[in-house]
Amino acid sequence: MKTISFDSVKAAVCEMCGKAACDLPADVLNALKSAAKNETTPQAQDFFDQYLRNSEIAAAERLPLCQDTGFAVFFIECGSEIILDHGTISEAVNAGVREGYKKFFLRKSIVADPLFDRKNTFDNTPAIIHLTQVPGDKLHIVLAPKGGGSENMSALKMLKPSEGRQGVVDFVVNSVISAGGNPCPPTIVGVGIGGTMEYAAYMAKKALLRKTGEASCDPRYAELEAEILEKINASGVGPQGLGGKTTALAVHIEFHPCHLASMPVAVNLNCHAARHAEVTL
Repeated sequence: MKTISFDSVKAAVCEMCGKAACDLPADVLNALKSAAKNETTPQAQDFFDQYLRNSEIAAAERLPLCQDTGFAVFFIECGSEIILDHGTISEAVNAGVREGYKKFFLRKSIVADPLFDRKNTFDNTPAIIHLTQVPGDKLHIVLAPKGGGSENMSALKMLKPSEGRQGVVDFVVNSVISAGGNPCPPTIVGVGIGGTMEYAAYMAKKALLRKTGEASCDPRYAELEAEILEKINASGVGPQGLGGKTTALAVHIEFHPCHLASMPVAVNLNCHAARHAEVTL
C-alpha cells in the first residue's frame, strides 16, 4: 500500500484552483487559434482576438480568465493501493478548495442550500467530487470549474429508442442553438448517451475533459461527433451568439450500455474558456 498525506492532496488542490482559473489549457488555446482563421466577419474575428488576448493577460498577470470562477468540479481516480495518512479524499479536496479560492482571490459562488437558504458559503465549498477507484498506486485529480452561464444551458432528454441516431442529432443540435449566446460560445459540447438519467449527465460533463477536438475511439461515434459539430456551426449562432462560423469548437460524446426501453441523452457545455487542471500524486 502507498500512503499519501492529507496535506499533499490539500496543497495540490489549492494550486490547481489557481492554475485552472488563470491558465487556458494548450488544447483549448490551439482550437481557438485554429477557429479564428475560419472567421470572415470583422465582429467574429474581433471576438477571437479578445479571447486570445484575455488568455495572455490571465496567464501573465495571474488573473482569472473569467470573473465566474465556477463551481469546483473534480474527477478523481484513486488507485486501490492508496491510503491517506488521515481523513478522506473528499475532506482533503474541500480543504484545498477553501484554501485555493482564498489564496488566489477567486470569486466564491456556492450557496449553502439551493432553495431555502441561498446564503454564500464564502469558501466555494462543498465541491462536486466524482471519485472512482482504479487499479494501482496513483491518485489522479482533475479539476474542471463550471461557471453558471454554461452550466445553466445543460439539457437532458429521455429519448425513445425508436428515435435513434437522428433523434440524438436533433436534440443535441437544437439544445446548442437554443442556448444562443448564454454559454459564451464558441463552446465545447459534451454529450452523454446511454446509462441512466444521472449517468448520462455525468458522461456529458466528463466528455468535456477530452482534449479539444479529439475524436471518439469508436468510429461510429466519431462520425456522429463530426456530423453534430457541422450542423451546430452551420447554425450561424457564432461567437457570443452574435453571428459567425464557429458556434462550437468540438463535440465530444461518451456512451454507456442502457436499458432496452431507454435512450437517455445529456448535453453539457463549456464556454470558450474551457478551464481545467490536473495532477497525479
